[in-house]
Amino acid sequence: FESYRGRNVSVRYFVRVVVERKFLPPLHKEDEVFVQIIGKEPEVNESIKMEVGIEDCLHIEFEYERRCYHLNDVILGKINFLLVRIKIKHMELAVIRRETSGEGVATTSIAPPGSAQPAPAIQGGNADANILTETQTLTKYEIMDGAPVKGEQIPVRLYLKGIPADLTPTYDGVNNRFSVRYFLNLVLVDEEDRRYFKQQEIILWRKEIG
Repeated sequence: FESYRGRNVSVRYFVRVVVERKFLPPLHKEDEVFVQIIGKEPEVNESIKMEVGIEDCLHIEFEYERRCYHLNDVILGKINFLLVRIKIKHMELAVIRRETSGEGVATTSIAPPGSAQPAPAIQGGNADANILTETQTLTKYEIMDGAPVKGEQIPVRLYLKGIPADLTPTYDGVNNRFSVRYFLNLVLVDEEDRRYFKQQEIILWRKEIG
């Protein structure tokens, strides 16, 4: 596994040297090394296309070209407004990292919301007695300003390399102890500052060292 430093989980590697000396105490020296592992490009990398909305108020279709991205990749997509009957002020796109730790993580599924709805506060907490989840917004961009109309199409272009946080590959149930998953969070804010959101999981992998 790669080196990892998260909110509640750390994976660290050390090189330790011990020099045994006759009639004298041994000498110890220890230094940390950072491990990165080049992954394999997924054989299947389908596009993401979903329609979400609020009945008789808002109906949007969003599409991303792929589900899997390497850490220096570019996320391309588009958002189509099929029905707009609420006054939208602006739209944001965020990249979210969700770290889950504890026994039985591999069997724990955290599903994104199924439809657009007023957004609750996103924060870490206990999923049950043994599972701890921390959610971190790595970056957030405003991709639309002003009220859209029916038929409007908003392009999406997000450079993962430009995210200031340290991106890692997706980790899924490492030793049944922790997982790290990434989501695209699309948020619409209306004139009354109500927030409507949709999250979609993406898979990250390492193409090269660095």
